[in-house]
Amino acid sequence: MSKLTVKDLDLRAKRVFTRVDYNVPMEETSDAMVINDDTRIRATLPTLKALRNQGARIILAAHLGRPKGERVPSMSLKPVAKKLSKIIERPVAFASDCVGEAAANAVDNLKDGEILLLENVRYHAAEEMNDKDFAKQLTKLADVYVNDAFGAAHRAHASTVGVPQELSARGGQGA
Repeated sequence: MSKLTVKDLDLRAKRVFTRVDYNVPMEETSDAMVINDDTRIRATLPTLKALRNQGARIILAAHLGRPKGERVPSMSLKPVAKKLSKIIERPVAFASDCVGEAAANAVDNLKDGEILLLENVRYHAAEEMNDKDFAKQLTKLADVYVNDAFGAAHRAHASTVGVPQELSARGGQGA
C-alpha cells in the first residue's frame, strides 16, 4: 500500500494538523529560554513550504521534554514559535494550549498559508496515553493530518496515532 505525501493532497483552505518534532535543546538564561540547536526546526522547512504553497492553514503540534502532564514553563513551545518566525521571516501564531478555546480561537483566526504552533501536547497526560477523547479534541482543529515528526512517529500517542485515526474515521486524509 502506498503512502500519501503532501504533494498528493488538495490542501487549499484546509486546516492541516502537522505533527512536527520540535523537541529542541534549550537552556534558561537570565530572562528567557534560548534554543541551542534549531536543526529539528529547520528540518521541517520543506514541508512547511509545501503546505504554505498549497494554501494550507498550518497547525503545528509538538512536544518538548517530559513535563508529565504538567505545565512546566521551561518546556513551553513559545520560544520555538519565535525562532521559527525568525527563520521563515513571517509571523507564526502561538496558542497557549493545544486543545480547548485557546486552540480553537487561534485556528479560527488562521488564513490560507499561515502557521500556528500549539502549546506542548505533553502538558496533557492524555497525549502519551493516546487517550481517545484527547485525540478527538485535537482532531476538532483539523481537516487533514500530516506527520513530519520522524523522531516521534514511533510513539503511540494521541498526536501521532489518535489524530490520524480519528480523521480517517470521519473521511479525512493523512500524509
